[in-house]
Amino acid sequence: MIRHIAIGLLALASGVAAAQAQNGALVARGKYLVDTVMTCHNCHTPRGPGGVAMDKALSGGLRFDEPPFDVTAPNITSDKETGIGSWSADDIKKLLTTGMRPNGVPIANVMPTGFYKVMTARDLDAIAAYLRTVPPVSNKVPAPVYKIALPQTFVPNAQKQMTDADMGDKLKRGFYLVTIAHCMECHSPLGPKGRDFTKTGGGGFEFKGPWGVSVSRNITSSKTKGLGGWSDAEIKRAVTQGVSRDGSKLKPPMGFEFYAKMTPDDLDAIVAYIRTVPAID
Repeated sequence: MIRHIAIGLLALASGVAAAQAQNGALVARGKYLVDTVMTCHNCHTPRGPGGVAMDKALSGGLRFDEPPFDVTAPNITSDKETGIGSWSADDIKKLLTTGMRPNGVPIANVMPTGFYKVMTARDLDAIAAYLRTVPPVSNKVPAPVYKIALPQTFVPNAQKQMTDADMGDKLKRGFYLVTIAHCMECHSPLGPKGRDFTKTGGGGFEFKGPWGVSVSRNITSSKTKGLGGWSDAEIKRAVTQGVSRDGSKLKPPMGFEFYAKMTPDDLDAIVAYIRTVPAID
């Protein structure tokens, strides 16, 4: 009897340890996505004179005062009063893929939820798991003001959830990473009805900020206007260091400092996919 109890306790302990390891891996994956590929800090963390204030990570950040809306990137720490500490994992995943808060109020489409519909089930779980571990920071941001009914962003080829099996294909993985990093949101021009995805990757979108005015670059495979003539190393340097092919420094708001933490395999996949984007001259 004692032997059976001991074996049972050992099996239980092994099961608990395995579950903890699995959850730890899930949280680590979520942290990688939030802190690196998806550059969530770029909007959701406040900025000081020295840049992003990581001591207040994800507690609310940039204000977007535009003709359609006046919104501030919300507090997404685990604070229950001013953050998302009272949200369930399903609440977080629903917002990421539909743009709808638990209270039924939509978020402005400056949040690229249209790009997150491709996200694998595991990665959605990972992000929700990680965000629930982010230390609470009390910081109430202004409520959103919507001046018109906001349409959802329709991203071509990104309406279907991808699978873990897809990640074994380098080009599919590259497309996935470029999509959840919402590269084409910034690197596609704005048309009269929103983002013009008939010119995906063609650049031309203006960003005004403390850096002055920056214009998103053409990142298609065009050899004259885009990245078609660049080497893999030159593309990676631009992404991770903010240095152009000619050695000049690229301007924000691209999150170079976050992309610098991407794995070599992810960078390779991104470059491989970018080379397949049809040229726009």
